[in-house]
Amino acid sequence: MTSRAGLVQPPRTDELDGAQSWMRLAASVAVGTIGGVGMWSVVVALPAVQAEFGVARADASLPYTLAMIGFAFGGVVMGRLVDRLGIALPVALGALSLGAGYVLAGFAGSIWQFALVHGFLIGMFGSSVMFGPLIADISHWFLRRRGIAVAICAAGNYLAGTLWPPVVQYFIQSSGWRATHIGIGLFCLASIFPLTLLLRRKPPVHGISHATAAAAAQSASLGLSPRALQTLLIVAGLACCIAMSMPQVHIVAYCGDLGYGVARGAEMLSLMLGFGIVSRVASGWVADRIGGLGTLLLGSVLQAFALFLYLLFDGLTSLYVISALFGLFQGGIVPSYAIIVREYFPPQEAGTRLGIVLLATLFGMAVGGWMAGAIFDWTGSYAAAFANGLAWNLANAAVVAWLLLRRTRAGRVQWGQATA
Repeated sequence: MTSRAGLVQPPRTDELDGAQSWMRLAASVAVGTIGGVGMWSVVVALPAVQAEFGVARADASLPYTLAMIGFAFGGVVMGRLVDRLGIALPVALGALSLGAGYVLAGFAGSIWQFALVHGFLIGMFGSSVMFGPLIADISHWFLRRRGIAVAICAAGNYLAGTLWPPVVQYFIQSSGWRATHIGIGLFCLASIFPLTLLLRRKPPVHGISHATAAAAAQSASLGLSPRALQTLLIVAGLACCIAMSMPQVHIVAYCGDLGYGVARGAEMLSLMLGFGIVSRVASGWVADRIGGLGTLLLGSVLQAFALFLYLLFDGLTSLYVISALFGLFQGGIVPSYAIIVREYFPPQEAGTRLGIVLLATLFGMAVGGWMAGAIFDWTGSYAAAFANGLAWNLANAAVVAWLLLRRTRAGRVQWGQATA
């Protein structure tokens, strides 16, 4: 929006941060919580599916791997669709895909059928819509409280991780994993469609020029081209999520191997993701004050500390405590990428840019989940898998610290020139 003199003006705040924005945020959280089942049900079902199909742990991890790969590429496609058409149509398509995918998963005759359904229908065209595209959409509805709004929206995914694992575990024990998957599909169809009615309105367009200019100034402070910055964010996202996937994907199986039972592992996963909700909301508050890069580095360092604790302790009480800490430390990492995208790239590219970064994070989750299972098969223990995750985590911290250092140095140069 420009004045008669041609100067860039800030966006109209009567359409941002208002009641309509918060109502839309509530609907987005509900959609993300329900649709996020696609990321978590397969983790809980892993032992039962492995037992029925008689496959190795790495093969049993393939449905999760394909779901995350599908989720990753679907986020880019759907993000681009959101940039063009808005969020309502992609969410409706996602509900249809989840319904069909879970019903077909319940009738799968082999691990490969089960894995392919998770990769395409549940991951690529289903749950992928319920995370990155929702976050990109909600970021357009807030200005002053963008960090906290993005974090709350992203928390829907972890709320799904808190609520769904014990529910899925209960129904697997009482009704079997096949009936459970069919029931999930029918529930997704019945619950998500009505919520799309609250997401039909297009985002406000005021202030696009102002936001684009602000993003260009921020990007210039790093002294990097948009392509170079995007590449570094891809590397950082890949590394942090290879590390993040180790406890999230294998904590249920890990507890079963230690003799504590898979139910205890499901409880730890729920606890981990419950504290992740707290972390995500808190990270939004922090990001509104120190920016996305600073928040990302803080989360990365703390996640590395929690992974190190997994190497030291394997008692039942210790695992509950460490899982809670892991969730508390890492929950704000992925939302930080959304804040960074909105800080350093034009808003009209938000869905596509964020989709690409999230593709890297989810590819990291997919590869990391398989990698940990393969390391377990090779060594007969999860110790080396935790060490592998820690090494990738340190790589992520190094990339983010370097970006922050460049920004700090640029700021000092500008300050020096201003005071000269």
